[in-house]
Amino acid sequence: MAGRNDSGASEKKSNDATNDVPTFNAENLQSNMKIIYYSRTFLSIIGGVIAGILGFTGFTGFIFYFLVMAITSVGLMVKSKFSVHSYFDSWNRVILDGFLGGLMSFVLFWTYPFH
Repeated sequence: MAGRNDSGASEKKSNDATNDVPTFNAENLQSNMKIIYYSRTFLSIIGGVIAGILGFTGFTGFIFYFLVMAITSVGLMVKSKFSVHSYFDSWNRVILDGFLGGLMSFVLFWTYPFH
C-alpha cells in the first residue's frame, strides 16, 4: 500500500497550525482504494463459492457473507499495521467501503454451485 505524500516540501517543520494537517497523495489514495475494492470483490466471489459448496441457504449464507467481509476488514487493517490514517483518509474507507458492493458477486457465485 502506498503511504502519505512524503515530498521534500512537507518535511519543512514550523509552528504553524496549517502544517499539521496531513496531506495525501491522490494517486496513492486512489491506488489504496482500488486495492480495497479488488480484495473485497475477490473475497466475496471466493466466499460465495465456499458458501455454495457448503450448502448454506437463506439467512445463513448472508451471515457468512458479512463474516467474510468483517474478516476482510480486519485483514486490511492488519495489512496497514493498524495505522489507517497513514494510508487512508478515514476508518470508514477500510471498514465500510465496498462492504455491500460485493454482495451481487457473492450471491451469483453462492447460487451457481447449486445448478
